[in-house]
Amino acid sequence: MVGPGDTLTFAQARSIRVVRILATGTRRGPASEAQTLYQDLTPAEPSPRTKPKSERRGKLTKKERRDHARMRRDMLE
Repeated sequence: MVGPGDTLTFAQARSIRVVRILATGTRRGPASEAQTLYQDLTPAEPSPRTKPKSERRGKLTKKERRDHARMRRDMLE
């Protein structure tokens, strides 16, 4: 049995979730109502970093090709 004051730790997708139960519901209701029954204690995850353009693999975008061509022209002048 789970009740108010209990803390639950469980896996959700690729992360670990920690919640504290504040109260138990008397009926099955909407998610907005259910969210008032627990407190999310999960630490904030750092935002995912994207690779810098220099580390990307594959074909350059049109803008990148234009920038590269402009840079080469400037170097030759």
